[in-house]
Parts: sequence; structure tokens; C-alpha cells
Amino acid sequence: MTDRTRRLPLRERAQTTLELTATGLGALAFGVVATIALPVFGLDPAPIAGPGSLGQYAAIASAVAAMLAFAAGRYVVHAQGRHRISGALDVIDVAALAFAHGIIALLSWTLTAVILSDAFIGATVFWVPILALSGATAAVSAYVAFLSAAHMDAQLLAIVLAVFLVLGVLASMLTTSDPDWWKIHLSTLGISHDASALAFNLTLIVAGFLVTILARAATRAIPTASERGVSRVRLSLIVVGVFLGLVGVFHVDTHFWIHTFVASGMAVAFGVLTFRLHAWVPGISRAFLPVGWAFVAVIVVQAMFFAVGYWSLTAVELVAGVLVFTWIILFLRQVGALDADTEQ
Repeated sequence: MTDRTRRLPLRERAQTTLELTATGLGALAFGVVATIALPVFGLDPAPIAGPGSLGQYAAIASAVAAMLAFAAGRYVVHAQGRHRISGALDVIDVAALAFAHGIIALLSWTLTAVILSDAFIGATVFWVPILALSGATAAVSAYVAFLSAAHMDAQLLAIVLAVFLVLGVLASMLTTSDPDWWKIHLSTLGISHDASALAFNLTLIVAGFLVTILARAATRAIPTASERGVSRVRLSLIVVGVFLGLVGVFHVDTHFWIHTFVASGMAVAFGVLTFRLHAWVPGISRAFLPVGWAFVAVIVVQAMFFAVGYWSLTAVELVAGVLVFTWIILFLRQVGALDADTEQ
């Protein structure tokens, strides 16, 4: 550390200030959630997972803490003059991202509680650990969400999107009332009348909205791309996002043809983007282009296997989804690298 860094006032040390603010929010979340836990549970023990459990309370409290902390983080960034919030669309973006962080916290701690419950079968938690553990989960969630908001960029947004999708779909799989859902197709998770269907459809709708946010964030300034090329890349990603959300709106059992059209449309938009990418973004690495072509080829081969009855539709949908969002993350990394090289 240099002498100049030692003498620098705290208000001018932006990263240190953000870390201290995140720590303070975590401490505040710990105190509030632990205090509320006392009248909720009293001095009675509680199960690890399930209704009325420590896991349920900690997950809900952490979700609220994460949403509020993310909103606080975006406000701090706005007050600093970075990524200012202007207009209703930016407000909606912040609300959607805050909600996504809350759901990630909710599902993460719920799944953790279920796993621990299976490890400690029949165990209960006494009141002191209830206060400490519920407060700690809220503190961690608030800390992470605040820093995520403060450092949010297209690449981090892509990671948030991937985590949100994985946790949402996994939670729906684990809680569905139909044990044979996988024998039909992935969309079967969204046609029941239980909480798992709501979780599945809501996951797709919010994830679709996140993709549209990602489309705007990722294409604000792509180096070496013309204005027309940027608009085409943005439009392709927006189509993927809108169609993903519509998959959750139009259920396969009640709107089969619309559901099938938007689900297929995502694959078509992705294919067009991968094959036209070099024309739209000339500076993109030529070594990256075959990655997209290979992903499209794998999706097409899987679809052929399904058509002849060799492959299940569930496998096709899962693999295609993984490939599409893996490519989006890799594309954002390529754009980030291209931007850094252009500045140099």
C-alpha cells in the first residue's frame, strides 16, 4: 500500500466504501431477522426444513433482505453517477433484478435446508441457533445482493440469469406432484396446479425478462460493430427473451400451438444469431464462431433423434437450454474481451 493510499480519505475510496456499506447492511439484516425470529419461534425448537421450520423462515427472510439490499445497491450506484436510473424502463429493470436476487436467495436456502434435513434426520434446532442461523443467512444474502447490484454488468447479469434458471427449474423438479413428468417433456412441470408449476412458469417469465435486460446491457457499446449490427444482435437476444417468457405464459396443455411456436422460435432466433454474428460484429474472434455453429448442430441432431423416437423431448429441451445460455455467457465474455482489446 502506498503512502498516498493511506492518506486517501474514506469518502474517496469507492471500493472500500462499498464493502463497508455491504457489511453494514449485512449486520443490519442479521439484527432485524434475528430479532423477528424471537417472537416467531419463541423459545421452542423448530425443524430444519418444512412448514414452520428454520429453513422456511430463513429462506423467506433472506429473500426479502436480498431484494431490499439489491435495490439499495442500485440506488448507491445511481447516487454516485454510475449507471443512473432514468425512466420507467430502468426502474422495471431494477425491480426485476431485485426480484431475481430474492428468488435466488429463497431457493438456495430452501434447498440447503432440505439437504441438511436429510442429513440430520429427525433433528430439531433450539432457539439460540435459530436466531443465529436465520440472521446469518439474511446477512450473507444482503451482503452478496448489495455487491451484485454495485458491480452489475452484462457478464455478471448473465451469471445471475443462469443461476436463477437452474435453481428455479430444479426447485420445480423436486417439488412437482407428477413423478413421471420427465417421460413427456420439460413443459410438463408447468401444467399442474401445485406450487411447482407456479415456480416453473414464474421462473421462465422472469428469466425471459432478464434476457431482454441482458440484450440491452450487452449491446450498448459493442466495439467494431455498426449500428445496424448492434440492433440485429439486440433484436435476436430480445426475441429469445420474449419467447422464453411466453413459454411460461402459454402452457402446453392449454395453448399447445402457441407454446410450441415460441419454444421453437427461441431456437430459430439463436441459430440466426450464431450464423450472422460475424457479419453483425466483424471484430468478434473467428475462433469463437464455430462454438455457436457446433451448439446449433447439436440441437438439430437431438431434434432428429427425438423425431425418430430415439431421444426424449425432455433431454432435447434441457440440453438445448444449457447450450443456448452457455453460448450467451461465452458471447458476453467475448464482447468484454473485445472491448478491452479495443481500448488498448
